[in-house]
Amino acid sequence: MLFALTADLIPYYALYALLFADHGLSTAQISSLLAIWSATSFLLEVPSGAWADTVSRRGLLILSGVLLTAGFLVWTLLPSYAGFAAGFVLWGTSGALRSGTFEALIYDDLAARAATSAYPRLMGYTRAAAESAALVGILAAAPLYAWGGYALVGWSSVVLAGIHVLSAVALPSAPKVVSASDVEELEEEPDAAPAALSAASTPAGISRYAHMLRSGLRESLHVRVIRRGVILVALLNGITAFDEYFALLADHAGVSPSISAVLVGVTVAGALAGAALAGRTESVSARAFSIAMGIAGVLFIGGALLCGLATAHPGVVYPLVAVGFTAIAIAYGIDYNADVLASARLQDAIEGPARATVTSVSGLVTEVIALIVFIFVGVAAAWLPIPVLVAALGTPLLLIAALLPTWLPGGEAVRPPTAD
Repeated sequence: MLFALTADLIPYYALYALLFADHGLSTAQISSLLAIWSATSFLLEVPSGAWADTVSRRGLLILSGVLLTAGFLVWTLLPSYAGFAAGFVLWGTSGALRSGTFEALIYDDLAARAATSAYPRLMGYTRAAAESAALVGILAAAPLYAWGGYALVGWSSVVLAGIHVLSAVALPSAPKVVSASDVEELEEEPDAAPAALSAASTPAGISRYAHMLRSGLRESLHVRVIRRGVILVALLNGITAFDEYFALLADHAGVSPSISAVLVGVTVAGALAGAALAGRTESVSARAFSIAMGIAGVLFIGGALLCGLATAHPGVVYPLVAVGFTAIAIAYGIDYNADVLASARLQDAIEGPARATVTSVSGLVTEVIALIVFIFVGVAAAWLPIPVLVAALGTPLLLIAALLPTWLPGGEAVRPPTAD
C-alpha cells in the first residue's frame, strides 16, 4: 500500500497541464505531449508484462520508480517542449514497467497465502490510498505554487518520487503462480526454471520470456471471458484520460491555478471514494453497475457543460464550477469503483502462468484508448472549446454502461473450455 501511496503523492499532477500552457504550448501541443506519453506506454506495455513474468517483479518496480523520478527531474530542469516530451517518455516507460507488474505481484502474494478472495478489498484500499495520496499532492500544489511557483512544485515532486523508489524496495517478493501444464513444461525443460528466477539474458531466459509472452497473448486473445474482461478494464481505465484536461477546464472557466488545483482535487476525492467502496460493492450485480455507469455518463457530461457556462456568467463562476466539478467527481468515482471490480474479476479469471502479461494486454488497450482521446482533443481543439471537448469525452461512459451486463467477468472458478 505504501508503494501505491507514494507513487501518486506528486504535486506536479495538479498543474502540469497549466505548466505546459504557461510555457507557451497550445492545447494541440499539450495533447501531442500526452500522445507521446501514451504511445511510449503502448509500445512497451506487453513486452514489459512478459518481462515481469520472467524476472523479479520487485526489481522492475524499483526501476519504474527511478524512471519516474528522472522524468520529473527533466521537466524541472528543462521546461520546454523537448524537455516535457523527454519527461513523458521516461514516465511512459515507468508506467509500462509498473502496469500489470504490481497487480500480479500482489495477487501471487495472496495466492501464496491462499487468500485471493481478499484481492478486491485489498486493491480497493490500495487504490484508495493512491487516490488519497494524489489528493494530498494535488492540494499541496496550491500552497507550493503560491510560495515558489512551478519550481517548488517541480522539486517537491522529484523528492517525493525518490521516496517512492525507496518504498519499492520494501515490496514482497512473491513466488509466481504457475499452472500444472506449465510445471510439466518446466520439468521437460530443466534450464527454464532457473532462468525464470534470474534476469540473465541467457538462451533459456529468452526462451522463458517468449513462452510467457505467447501464453499471455494466447489467453488474452482466445479465451472469451478473458478477452472481454481485458477490453472492459481497458475501457474503464483508458477513458479516464479525460482527467488530463480537468485543469484546463477550470482554467477556461477563469479561476486561478491554485483554485484549479483544488477543483482537480475534488475529482480525485471522487475517485478515492469509488476505490474505497470497492470492498462493499464487489457483490453488486453487473446490471446495477450498468445503471450506475449510465448515471455517471450523464453527470460527467452535464458537469463539464456547466463549467462551460461559467464563462458566460462571471458573477457565478465559483458556484457553477463547484457544482460542475462535483458532478464530474461523482462520475469519476463510479467509473473508478467499476474499474477496481472489473480488474479484480479479471485477475480471478486468469488461469495461465503469464498473469502480468495478460494484465499488460489490458494496459496496452488502455493506452490505445487514451491515445485516441489525446488525438481527438488535439484535432478537435481547433473547433471546439474545452468544456465541449471534455463533455464529449464523457460519452464513452454511456457505451460502457451498455457493455457491462454481459462483459463484466463473473470470476467463475471454472471457465468454459471453448476459446470463443
